[in-house]
Amino acid sequence: MDLRVGFGWDFHRLVEGRKLVIGGVEIPFAKGLLGHSDADVLLHAVGDALLGAAGEKDIGHHFPDTDPRNKDISSKKIIEGILGIIAGKGYRIINVDSTIVAEKPKLSGFIPAIKEETAVLLGISPDAMGVKAKTAEGTWEIGEGKGISAYAVVLLVKSKE
Repeated sequence: MDLRVGFGWDFHRLVEGRKLVIGGVEIPFAKGLLGHSDADVLLHAVGDALLGAAGEKDIGHHFPDTDPRNKDISSKKIIEGILGIIAGKGYRIINVDSTIVAEKPKLSGFIPAIKEETAVLLGISPDAMGVKAKTAEGTWEIGEGKGISAYAVVLLVKSKE
């Protein structure tokens, strides 16, 4: 059996005038994440983990910020493209585990929706999708409320031919 593990990480600064989208879920908050796309840190971390597990280059290579088609693109569209890449190489997702690190807003009430939305997008059972929220306990830029990061680990298996 051909199993592949991938790891992904992402960070975006919080700024005024943007929507806050995490795991494809819009979170009511006064600030949003700065980025060329919608800057969904969770989906970007998951996307990089998927690409890494499939032996591909990172998300910026496949969806460069220099391409005007990617301006303000939904990260859901990015994930759909990545799923096409991994399927084209014969892989499918077994499970995903992730952690979002944010001081504010508090995300615990949104975790069930983020988990469900992300699992549906990835085509996996919610039982195969782990989503946790942590704080930085007042340390570094995240703890100062200046940004949000996410980490993800994925397990892929080569589909039987």
